Amino acid sequence: MLHPLHRKLVHTVPGLLAIPAKLLPFSLQEKILSKVLNRVFYEGLEDDEFEFLEQKWLQVEITDLGINWFISCKHNKLVIASKADSVDVSFKGNLNELVLITARKEDPDTLFFQRRLKIEGDTELGLEVKNMLDSFDLDELPKPATTLLAYLADFIQQGLVEPELSSTVNGKVIA
Repeated sequence: MLHPLHRKLVHTVPGLLAIPAKLLPFSLQEKILSKVLNRVFYEGLEDDEFEFLEQKWLQVEITDLGINWFISCKHNKLVIASKADSVDVSFKGNLNELVLITARKEDPDTLFFQRRLKIEGDTELGLEVKNMLDSFDLDELPKPATTLLAYLADFIQQGLVEPELSSTVNGKVIA
């Protein structure tokens, strides 16, 4: 009984979040995202592991929310912009897929081949970005954030599961 409601929530809530997400001023988005990303990737930034993103722009688009961020690296800091003159590589996906990737519940390659994640542009840079995502330690996030992320990812993953159709013929269950 709850499964249909669960599935409906997983599929409709991102669309409902689109309006408030678009109303959130970019300056606030930038401040929060910049702080989180620079904290999570602090060690890699200090060790020049983000040199590949210097003078390059990564576009991250959450398609169902209508949100775009452009990310680059400057002086060992990740910078977030609302626009970029040119985009070197882009990652585009719905909120649910991006939450699953962040929580390590889905592999970006799998979602790419299932056409649930679009990666366009410089292939080599895209691979380096994917490796960067794989390298970040969820434990670098505050404990409440990792707990919430894990809960959301589990909720999304369970809500995306197609219900099994079965019927009974002559007293036997057919799946």
